[in-house]
Amino acid sequence: MWRMTFSSFDRIFIAPLRGEPMRVGATIAQVARAGAGSLPLVALISFLVGMILALQSVYQLQKLGAESLVADLVAIAITREMAPLLTAIIVSGRYGAAIAAEIGTMRVSQEVDALTVMGVDPISFLVAPRLLALIIALPCLVIFADLVGILGGLLVAMVTLGQSASAYGADSMAALELRDIFTGLIKALAFAGIIGVIGCRMGMSVSGGADEVGRATTSAVVRSIVLVIVSDLLVTAVIYVRG
Repeated sequence: MWRMTFSSFDRIFIAPLRGEPMRVGATIAQVARAGAGSLPLVALISFLVGMILALQSVYQLQKLGAESLVADLVAIAITREMAPLLTAIIVSGRYGAAIAAEIGTMRVSQEVDALTVMGVDPISFLVAPRLLALIIALPCLVIFADLVGILGGLLVAMVTLGQSASAYGADSMAALELRDIFTGLIKALAFAGIIGVIGCRMGMSVSGGADEVGRATTSAVVRSIVLVIVSDLLVTAVIYVRG
């Protein structure tokens, strides 16, 4: 796993400096799959979670007469935590599984071995474009999820509290700091690396028949989600507890 991680980042960031070309077309195609293909599901989940957070906040804050803090709570919870975490889980189940299945199928059909025989590096050809696509797409999806989640909270505030859109937006902007948004983006980059490396590694580790492809795909999703949550805790602790 570590060997693949270092090799992949070498192909993405160091190899172009040595004059080795990147597969730009393949990377763009993977960005479309990982990013644009996930937009509808990310939008739906983020909007619903924003509404849920607002409803829970209204219920609790009304007891204290602090309904005006609903926008603050939703904005901070979405940008710091919910948007990057939920987006990573969605992408892991949708795109991370696809990576493992594709590469695993190529291993079973000996296409990866054929690439090696032809002198083509499988890391450069298969892994690097997918990993770079995730590094590009996931932060963009998180920003999109931030906006949609806050809109979900706005809808609840308008219906239950009669709050205007301008007042809700002003409260959200006043509550947010750049550190909140950057935290979500840092988490997104970490999650992208985890999902990409694990998906590719589990696909490359397939040996045997088609049933092994299914096991590798399931294992890739489970491992990605567990490590995403663990890394989420670590990043949060480093930024907010020690910072």
